[in-house]
Amino acid sequence: MLLGDGPTASLRPVRVTSAVDEVTDRLLTAIAVGDFLPGERLPAERDLTGLLGVSRPTVREAVARLQALGVVESRRGRNGGAFVRDSWTESSGAAVRRTLLPRWAEFEQLFDLRGLVEGMVAATAARRRRPEDLEPMREALSAHLSASTPREEQAADSAFHRAICAATHNPQIAQLSRDLLTRISLGFPVEPWGRGERSHHERAGHGHTALYEAVAAGEPERAEEIAREHFMISAEMIRDVLARVRATQAP
Repeated sequence: MLLGDGPTASLRPVRVTSAVDEVTDRLLTAIAVGDFLPGERLPAERDLTGLLGVSRPTVREAVARLQALGVVESRRGRNGGAFVRDSWTESSGAAVRRTLLPRWAEFEQLFDLRGLVEGMVAATAARRRRPEDLEPMREALSAHLSASTPREEQAADSAFHRAICAATHNPQIAQLSRDLLTRISLGFPVEPWGRGERSHHERAGHGHTALYEAVAAGEPERAEEIAREHFMISAEMIRDVLARVRATQAP
């Protein structure tokens, strides 16, 4: 199965019997939910090997399939690699169904768990934050609000939440947050970003601003409430992708 039962940092290795098919489906689904956005480079082959628990030839063949489908393109040179061309193709719907539907009950449990955990993280940060912890939050918040592309928004969002975790002054709490993100994001420690809709950017920006203010003011109860609601955005985006698949599925 795709998702592990324990609090592991990554998903269980892909089943060897159909490794290329599963890696291809997982990458297609990760791109569909916005883990990797158009114009963004996929992790290097060696990194995908470690994240997915498969061999390099398996990863290489899966990426080659994505190229054949027109989802990614290969670029040469020092900064080359496999870059996302399109977040959705004719093959995406079937891949999303195969990847998400059999495990959907577990995903819903993870969404619930993540809201509880991230609420605890925010409350702890509000109780323990030191004056020097606030500057990285402000910088990331400013970067997010001024971002001009979805990729910039995604990077600033990650930096902001890393700063919140750092303010707990407990590396185990930060690791727990990262573990849950990795499980929800199909094995990739990046926040799902949907299709980069402007409404999502604005909603996330409001959430970041309110969360920063609560943490800075040392208000743990308010910080917890804001964080729990804020982290539902990612769950809603993944639900939207699945709803899109169901809406286009033949009766």
